[in-house]
Parts: sequence; structure tokens; C-alpha cells
Amino acid sequence: MIEFKNVEKKYANGTTALQNINLKIEQGEFVAVIGLSGAGKSTLIRCINRMHDITEGQLKVDEVDVAKLKGKQIRQFRRRIGMIFQSFNLVTRTTVIKNVMVSFVPDLPLWRKLTGIFTKEQKIKALEALDKVGILDKAFIRVDQLSGGQQQRVALARTLAQNPDIILADEPIASLDPVTSKLVMDDFKRINKDMNISVIMNIHHVEIALEYCDRIIGIRKGAVVFDGESSKVTQEILDDIYGGKLEEVKASLEEKSANV
Repeated sequence: MIEFKNVEKKYANGTTALQNINLKIEQGEFVAVIGLSGAGKSTLIRCINRMHDITEGQLKVDEVDVAKLKGKQIRQFRRRIGMIFQSFNLVTRTTVIKNVMVSFVPDLPLWRKLTGIFTKEQKIKALEALDKVGILDKAFIRVDQLSGGQQQRVALARTLAQNPDIILADEPIASLDPVTSKLVMDDFKRINKDMNISVIMNIHHVEIALEYCDRIIGIRKGAVVFDGESSKVTQEILDDIYGGKLEEVKASLEEKSANV
């Protein structure tokens, strides 16, 4: 379980990114965090794995006080949490399977890190992860030969290979066309249901969030203004979350999709 208690986040320049956040996210939930750019969506999910430190309140993951972790404890804690980025964060000049096996590097002895030699078991785990996202046949192809959607699936396979309890996704479909976006979201949904992995996703595509995610958290100016089931989201609620600017957001997304 992930629990925020009166969490605040202020940056060094005085900007308040999060204020009075109180949330509980149970294991196995599929949650979308929505709101305008700059509302605090990315900050919220990045506090969960200590990419950002909170400045007030308490954040716990399975009763572990995240803010109190130090050094090696933080690295071990992050092994349980996969992170998917909009930019994929892949090494494009090497093969798909080598990118997936990067997830094992923190646990390797020094000589394996230096030589890049992985165990047979790790190679099998990497192939199994690729199979789960439907691109096993691309294992020995260079990443730069793949489409954007296939690259995002490699990033997802890399995360699955570390056997996480939680997946945090920061705009995972922002740079994908509508058809590919649906395929990637299908992967997230299947993994969430079949493997009982919690998925917390920061996403601009409201219709896709409502279609795929079980729960919606709406953020406006760093505060939670809605938290409930996707089926309970009305136009009035969306207008409140987006301050009446939802149509502008949709128009911007449609323009980006046309240029993908």
C-alpha cells in the first residue's frame, strides 16, 4: 500500500508543487493522475520512489517511511518500483535484450558489471519479460530499428524484468500515435490485472485514462481536487480539475498526435 499523509513538496525556489496530499493506493490498483501541465502530477508520482523528496508530511510504501531511507536502503527500495518515462530511456545502439538486462545490473558482482556478462537465468528472465509485452521476436534487434511503440514496450519489459510491486509511468504514451497508444495501454492493463502490479500513471489523455484506469486522481495547483472511480468522473468534475481548459488540452494533444 502507498499512503500519503499531509504531504507537501516545495522546491528550492519557493514553488509549492504539492500541498496537503492525503491518499491511499492499495496493491493492484490501476490509477491515473490527471491535470494541467505544471499541476504537480509528475512530482506526485516521483515522490513515491524518492526521485523527489517531500518537504512536509509522511509517505509510506508498505509501512516503509520513504523519507527516512538512506543510501543503500533507497537503492534496495527502488528495486521494488519500476519507472517508465515518456522518453523511453533506452540505449538505442544496442540490442533489445541488452536493454532489458540493464535492470539486473544493480545486483551484479563487480566483475559482471565490468564485463557485461549476464547469467543464463537473467537472460531467460529478460526473454520472458519481452514475451509478456509481445516483442520476443525483437530480442536481438537494435533498439533504433524499432518503432516508438515497440521501444516503449522494451522499456516496459525492462521494468517487468526487475519483478516490481509497483510501476510508475510518467506520460508513457505522450509521444505515441493513437493506435500505438492503445496497444501500450493494453499491455499496462494486462500486466496490472494478470500480475497484480500497482500502476500509477501520469497521463494527459483523459479519454484513455477513463477507459483503462480504475481510479482517477485529479490534481490542480498541487492539490487533490478529485479522487474516485473512473465511472464517477463527470464533465463537471473534469472542468474543476482542468479549470475549464480541458478542450484546450484536447486540441493540443490532437495537434501533437497529427505530427507523430
